[in-house]
Amino acid sequence: MAEIKTFDRRAYPEDLVIDRWQAPDGWDHRRWTWPAPAGADIKGSMIFQTGRGDIFEKYLETLHHWHEAGWHLSGFDWRGQSGSGRFLTDPTVGHIVSFEPWIEDLEVFLTEWRQRVPGPHVLASHSMGGHIAMRFLIDRKPDIAGALFSAPMLKMQSRPLPEKLAQLISRAYVRLGFAEQHAWQENERPSLPGSSRQKLLTHDWPRYSDEEYWYDTQPKLKIGPPSWSWLKAAYASSKAMFARGTFESVGIPVLIVAARQDKLVKASAIEEVARRLPDARLVMNDKSAHELLREIDEIRDPLIAEMDRFLNKIASSTK
Repeated sequence: MAEIKTFDRRAYPEDLVIDRWQAPDGWDHRRWTWPAPAGADIKGSMIFQTGRGDIFEKYLETLHHWHEAGWHLSGFDWRGQSGSGRFLTDPTVGHIVSFEPWIEDLEVFLTEWRQRVPGPHVLASHSMGGHIAMRFLIDRKPDIAGALFSAPMLKMQSRPLPEKLAQLISRAYVRLGFAEQHAWQENERPSLPGSSRQKLLTHDWPRYSDEEYWYDTQPKLKIGPPSWSWLKAAYASSKAMFARGTFESVGIPVLIVAARQDKLVKASAIEEVARRLPDARLVMNDKSAHELLREIDEIRDPLIAEMDRFLNKIASSTK
């Protein structure tokens, strides 16, 4: 009987390449590329973009699944986090003044990427990456075949405060001179199984602990809570995104997988967006936490199957 090899979530695959990419203004980004396997029936090419304070290493297991299915994969770290530098001298602050530079970076990266990789071209994203990707679809109308979203941060979960009050508070703190300070503090002790942070992200302790492994081995990738300026920018970007006629202008097929009980992003906003998009399928899971791609197999496997059906349909429709 042939040996069944399991994928090592805590090691870089031999054929994955990590290098640098510079934006037109000179900002230096960390970029990664994972070509489809040699000799594979290539289905197309996909960009995968992570969330706030996130690293692509956490998603190697899912990326491996798409790689084995014949997708050419790539992505980059958002400027100001992970391996793409910082805006402030304090490297623990997740800072931004406006989301516009992130949208611009995505447009430049994707435009260059499309010219050198096989189609169809798909944009996949998680959490804050989904916010930027959706703004990108609305504002820039990219020439791609489809978009895949995992728990997109279209609006933040502001509970227990009403959204408008939370927005006013973030603007007030910026005006009072706290723009570059952490909006909240975090527990510096390593999180234990069953901790509140784990419950926010995933029910799967081994997958959750992968994050700590990567930060232990590459501490420079880690970033802390967002700044008050980041919060102000996020609320402003969401307000612009939810204006009349925005989502209705998106002309490509979209799949959104999300968690109904998500404590970090607003599930009701995701449901509204799915209704307003012309060609969208929404899959809501009642048991998952925020990181659906790193959940227990009982939750994750059916969601991956939904994504596969969506991606296979795109691949087959362009041949």
